[in-house]
Amino acid sequence: MKHTIMTRDDVVLDSSRNLHDGFFRMVRLHLKHRLFAGGWTELLDREVVMHGAVVAVIPYDPVLDSVVLIEQFRNGKYAAGDPKPWSVSIAAGMIEEGESVAEVARRETLEETGCNVSRLEQALTFYASPGGSTQHVTLFCAEVSANGISGLYGMAEEGEDIRAFEIPFSDALGMVDANYFDNSISIVGLQWLDRNRARLQRDWT
Repeated sequence: MKHTIMTRDDVVLDSSRNLHDGFFRMVRLHLKHRLFAGGWTELLDREVVMHGAVVAVIPYDPVLDSVVLIEQFRNGKYAAGDPKPWSVSIAAGMIEEGESVAEVARRETLEETGCNVSRLEQALTFYASPGGSTQHVTLFCAEVSANGISGLYGMAEEGEDIRAFEIPFSDALGMVDANYFDNSISIVGLQWLDRNRARLQRDWT
């Protein structure tokens, strides 16, 4: 059976309506799309959160072979009823108008971890949850000096209270294997680093 590659031309949008417009925007789409077996779906109602684009950064010290992680309160975990609504993750932030992804990577790394970025490598791009969110992630690995990194960071005017800490990469990977991380971006980032670490240590030291 020949595989059909679907594109936007295989979707018909009947209407789009704003449901909420705050820090995030939510829309209701009334649409139909072509079926793999031929023909079309019925008109479907689908709600989508318009998250926008974000940058995520793995701050990596190739000399110490360590990463810098952050911990902060997360609204989503609290709203889900999680008994521990603080989350450990890699650095990340939203792209502001007029900024390049590399600029955001450097800015967010400094603001959230206190680390200045030397070299920067773009790793992956992906949608965090494409079934119901537009959030598009550009993942970077940043060369940093993690020696002595420990403290509180974030933008107080934005309500941020972020604890940064350095950890050996082997320990961070062990946390992935132990199901410690509760966010997909950090898991993707650390697994990418596991696959590319030897090359980065060779090229960055």
